[in-house]
Amino acid sequence: MRSDSQAIAVILARAGSKGLPGKNRALVAGKPCIEWTFEHVRDSAGISRAGVSTDDREITTLAAQLGFEVWPRPEALAHDTATVDAATREALLQADERAAIPDNAAIVMLYANVPIRPARLIDRALAVFHETGCDSVQSYGVVGKFHPMWTARVDSQGRVRPWQGDRLFGGVYRRQDLDAAYVPDGGVIVVRRSCLDAAAMDPHNPHAFLGHDHRAVTTEPTDVVDIDNEIDLAVADQILQRRRQPLRT
Repeated sequence: MRSDSQAIAVILARAGSKGLPGKNRALVAGKPCIEWTFEHVRDSAGISRAGVSTDDREITTLAAQLGFEVWPRPEALAHDTATVDAATREALLQADERAAIPDNAAIVMLYANVPIRPARLIDRALAVFHETGCDSVQSYGVVGKFHPMWTARVDSQGRVRPWQGDRLFGGVYRRQDLDAAYVPDGGVIVVRRSCLDAAAMDPHNPHAFLGHDHRAVTTEPTDVVDIDNEIDLAVADQILQRRRQPLRT
């Protein structure tokens, strides 16, 4: 990790989860899930400082053992309605006590329940952030067969109507004819600290922390695996186990 960078990584690792309790420390290919994110941070050339925002005792111990800072998450930010930007702001306030972080610093927000990210994803996002001077960069995965154009509204009587417009499925018949659509995949978010702090003044806009100039780095299907349930856990475990197997000749 570079010492001259202004990029600070905040790994978000809340203890609770309705979909999969303890998912951030669930074993994935033999390691606690969060440990894969620790490795992604270590592999980044652009991060100079990193820590974990958590209320989980086991994760606190593991993070400290592996040389990461720990920013204890208060109870008020440890429930399922707490926002990620509020948790990140609280972590940075604690980080400031050790060494002040400037307003123009790149804050790299990483979810601990994402054990699979493509190589250099973090640094790709940081490169866009620094080269464009934008407010934020987020990774977006391409949408496959569940394209938004092929969604519909179904009322209580079972009647089907277009999701938008007046033609079902936008009048598009073949999936190959649809314009590319993307969805946030949870791989990485880079945001300028000043935008993150300013968002606290706009509680009615949940995405205010992304600022006005929001950019994307794109990924392909299965590049990023975000664990929210048992199926996600099994998929991530299988992918990582296969990557460990030596190639047959």
